[in-house]
Amino acid sequence: MGVESEGTPCWADAMFSDVEGAKRFYGEVLGWTFGEASSEYGNYTQAYADGKAVAAVVPPMPGQEGQSQWCLYLASPDAAATAAKIREHGGEVLMEPMQVGDFGTMCLARDPGGAVFGVWQGGVHKGFETVATPGAYGWAEVFTREPGKSDAFFPAVFPYTVKELQDDAVDYRMFHVGADPVLGCMKMGDEFPPEVPAYVNVYFVVPDCDEAVAKAGKLGGVLRFGPMDSPFGRMASISDPQGASFSVIDVTRTTGEVPPSADVS
Repeated sequence: MGVESEGTPCWADAMFSDVEGAKRFYGEVLGWTFGEASSEYGNYTQAYADGKAVAAVVPPMPGQEGQSQWCLYLASPDAAATAAKIREHGGEVLMEPMQVGDFGTMCLARDPGGAVFGVWQGGVHKGFETVATPGAYGWAEVFTREPGKSDAFFPAVFPYTVKELQDDAVDYRMFHVGADPVLGCMKMGDEFPPEVPAYVNVYFVVPDCDEAVAKAGKLGGVLRFGPMDSPFGRMASISDPQGASFSVIDVTRTTGEVPPSADVS
């Protein structure tokens, strides 16, 4: 993987008060193996699928204990410039751009609709070493109650064009970098309890969706949606035992046609 195009999802990590528990859960459900904890960087621990880096888990820093959640990082050639754009367009910078050794520079932000995401300016650590393979990142979407805010914000901060799925059943847009769809944005409906905040839903690829769901359930995970068939694959959404939500998708089992999409000016 080379340097990612600006705005392309390039990394994912999550904070867990019980890192060993998280390693057991994701090791079973997604087939991950784990590197050594890097004591110099807060015991940041990389996860690998088939020997390639796909994500990381980390214990909370003192004072940062709270709900575990996955954080998706979007690539930027200049994290400071992206942070300025985030502020300019109504987002909030939660953590100022911070250099992480020679690995790169990170920043955490919240979009105007409330979804938290990261920005990553790659140094020696470019990001995902593989995507769309079993155990690796597959897709992500912003779940928000105020899609109008996200639709205005993300294309103002990143070089996105927006296409809307022509499907009456779902309020869904896709952000593209060039010809490539890189991120979805979906309106949260009544199926989301009111206390669930806006968030970025990260999909990891699995060889068998139903098997991953069964493993997650045995290990204390909670099935939120699915499994359901779609034109993109068979997928399900799960909350892990520490409350972090994510989705799994078997991209080899597709059903039906992808709905057409139209440019949104």
